[in-house]
Amino acid sequence: MLVRRVLSGEEVARVRILLPHLDRVEVQDIRDEGGEVVVAARVAGATACCPRCSSVASRRHSRYRRRLQDLAAGGRPVLLHLEIRRFFCDNTGCPARTFAEQVPAMTRRHARRTRQLGAVLQAVALALAGRAGQRLAARFGLAISRSTLIRLVRALPDPPIGSIRILGVDDFATRRGHRYATILIDMDTHRPVDVLADRTAETLAAWLKKHPGIEVICRDRAGAYADGALAGAPQAVQCADRWHLWHNLAEAVERTVSRHRSCLREERPEPTPPADTPPKATSSSRFADRTRAKHARIHELKDAGHSLRAISRMLGMTRNTVTRFARAATADELLWGQWTTKPSVVDDFKPYLHQRWSEGERNATRLLQEITALGYQGSYAALRDYLRPLRTPQPVAPPAPSVRKTTGWITAHPDRLEEAHRLQLKGILARCPPLAALTEHVRAFAVIMTQRKGDALENWLQAVRRDDLPALHTFANGIERDLDAVTAGLTLPWSSGAVEGQVNRIKMLKRQMFGRAGFALLRKRILHPN
Repeated sequence: MLVRRVLSGEEVARVRILLPHLDRVEVQDIRDEGGEVVVAARVAGATACCPRCSSVASRRHSRYRRRLQDLAAGGRPVLLHLEIRRFFCDNTGCPARTFAEQVPAMTRRHARRTRQLGAVLQAVALALAGRAGQRLAARFGLAISRSTLIRLVRALPDPPIGSIRILGVDDFATRRGHRYATILIDMDTHRPVDVLADRTAETLAAWLKKHPGIEVICRDRAGAYADGALAGAPQAVQCADRWHLWHNLAEAVERTVSRHRSCLREERPEPTPPADTPPKATSSSRFADRTRAKHARIHELKDAGHSLRAISRMLGMTRNTVTRFARAATADELLWGQWTTKPSVVDDFKPYLHQRWSEGERNATRLLQEITALGYQGSYAALRDYLRPLRTPQPVAPPAPSVRKTTGWITAHPDRLEEAHRLQLKGILARCPPLAALTEHVRAFAVIMTQRKGDALENWLQAVRRDDLPALHTFANGIERDLDAVTAGLTLPWSSGAVEGQVNRIKMLKRQMFGRAGFALLRKRILHPN
């Protein structure tokens, strides 16, 4: 523990460099008490302003010491011992006889924390809520309970709504499938302005009547919001969100592709079995020509009466070769091997085997029994060798793309498709005229939406009606029921993108709160973005 003393002017200047928010008080001492930094200070000046009547008072009544928690220093908690004076209010018309002075931008009545520490804890509570905020604050040297953090959030006042020109409206689930609420966004500032406890038309209409002056309402295609906007702000232009339009169109595309899923698989011809008869010898090869010439010359000499030994000497060939040529009745009998297929004992039964194979019979033992009954005298090995190529797996056609993947190809920009996917889609559209027509309608709608050509929507609806696409007709019916809002959404630059971003943020907040907090606390965290 350090000895208490009054700081010099140079030391006070250094303290204000480290603790700039203490510039409105006179720091008298800084000491260490068991790991806690204690700063002794007093309010500078000889007068104070009455909080009731704002008159300046100089007569002191008494003084006392306040203990305030302050921002941590070096990861250690800081406790501020602030000497406070109580003054007499000399204004006879003021109901207050005495009052305690406050340090501007630092203290408030009955508070046990400085405003700077309160702002930091509020930011932690808004970002992380109770338990997680408590853990983070402890790492910063700020001891606080999770319940206190929640109370800080609940005590925050609602931010002022102000004047709104462009309003965004969307719903979000407080309990998915059971309860829903409505978030309202100022589209000029992308700031949440209010959260309604339900998503009914009456609630939205009542809120709009309390806040006149709205010119444009960006919404999704829910009927309740359309009725509420019409009842509460009939002068406002309703603008349907383009993301929801494209999402609804993609759902219609997926239903249509599912209806024609048989067109997604590429048709390939069935593999043909091997030929029933062996191919003829290749007559154009030089080896075949020489073999035929030798065969003719040997038989010519043999017919002239020469012996095989004499023919061997005359032609310069070995006796075995001359014998093999002499025994062959034709030259084609000498051309087996790599030049043609050698005759097999299975040749006469190939048509029957091909017929039984196409009927689904794959058992070689049963096929051997059947062709043996028909006169086959060969072995099981010869039959097995012939059937082996038939058992070789044929090239399998690639699997057909899924309905979801094909839907993604149709709804994607053609220039952003990979070359392989583009070719697959091209083949599908060539096989299926309904999907080709669907793709043309989708790309035409994309041009209307991206280039803000809302005036071309009527012609697009008429073109859709001329094709047999039931799912797309349902989408067109929904557009016609909300034609003005859809046309405005496809013409004006406004959309609900900022609203969808806030809804995504709300989902994060709900996950942080683990579903154990009520609507009031969730509303506070929504209205106070961190």
